[in-house]
Amino acid sequence: MGNIIYILKRLKTMDTKAMKEKINSIHDKTKMSKFAIFMDMQKCARRYGAGYMDYDLYEMYNLTDEQRNTYLTRGRNNELVTKYCDKSKLHYFMNKDEFNKTFNKYIKRDWIKVNGESKEKVLEFLNKHSTFMAKPIDGGCGKGIEKIHTSSYNSLEELYAYLTKEGNNFELEEVIEQHPDVAKIYPDAINTVRIVTIVTTKDGKSLLTIPEEERKNVELEPHIICSYFRIGNGGRCVDNFNSGGMVAPVDENTGIVLQVAIDKQKNVYEKHPQTGEIIKGFKFPFWNEAINLCKEASKEIPEMGYVGWDVAFTPNGPLFVEANEFPGHDIYQLPEHTPNKIGMMPKFDFSK
Repeated sequence: MGNIIYILKRLKTMDTKAMKEKINSIHDKTKMSKFAIFMDMQKCARRYGAGYMDYDLYEMYNLTDEQRNTYLTRGRNNELVTKYCDKSKLHYFMNKDEFNKTFNKYIKRDWIKVNGESKEKVLEFLNKHSTFMAKPIDGGCGKGIEKIHTSSYNSLEELYAYLTKEGNNFELEEVIEQHPDVAKIYPDAINTVRIVTIVTTKDGKSLLTIPEEERKNVELEPHIICSYFRIGNGGRCVDNFNSGGMVAPVDENTGIVLQVAIDKQKNVYEKHPQTGEIIKGFKFPFWNEAINLCKEASKEIPEMGYVGWDVAFTPNGPLFVEANEFPGHDIYQLPEHTPNKIGMMPKFDFSK
């Protein structure tokens, strides 16, 4: 009876049309009965916090219960955010201008918030940078980002009018000069590495378990959980997995890409389809510097103990494009990248 009540409650809040599409797709691939797939989905939701999207993305129908229990699901990711992140500090990461102010020494490029700055300062930026990135202040998943050339407008006044028109709320950034080795793989976007960190006390506890007045005296230990190469595709100027990009795991110790790349449709790429460059085996320049950059930055606001840092590589070293207060979970355990069918959860055990 308890299982039935649980299922009925979930059905009220989920997109049943999308779930049915996933069930039909899995049925076509596996020949499992649709009812069996549905019931197994609900079991994974109860036990592992996996929604039907997780169930399909990680192909949980091909995993044993023991293997499923190692996967970082949406529910478990939410729990980690709650455990390690103080909600009152989220705004430093949610708003791009606040992030850039707070982590300015890690940004290493010019930037300006359009609304809130004088017209003269914005025009000064436009005069200085003939090409720049315009990012919605509170945008995510690479959506709404534009690469703008001032030459595409009749005048800077016309461009300024566009940037300030009703509904727009942009932060402008100098274009990053990508390291030529990384640009070879895909030159139309800044291809970043998502490096995920957890900050704990020396004995592996969340800082939030310590009374606030005592936190300044606590010795912190930053941990690198994983690192993933995010690669643009299809002529797009962003590398985001949810905006047409692809991902491949990177060895956090060596900076070498471990596997082929995969996009959200589960297409597999040994070579980049537009440049022909081989992805697996690529070694990042300045890798140790990138790891140290993330470890150092992770201690700036240690109450935000679970962060995904998007690191770009330039001829002069690594820098941050942005960081994610909700690091996500969907790019880290794709089937092609987990031949041993073991997910990310063991990496969050700091008791060893």
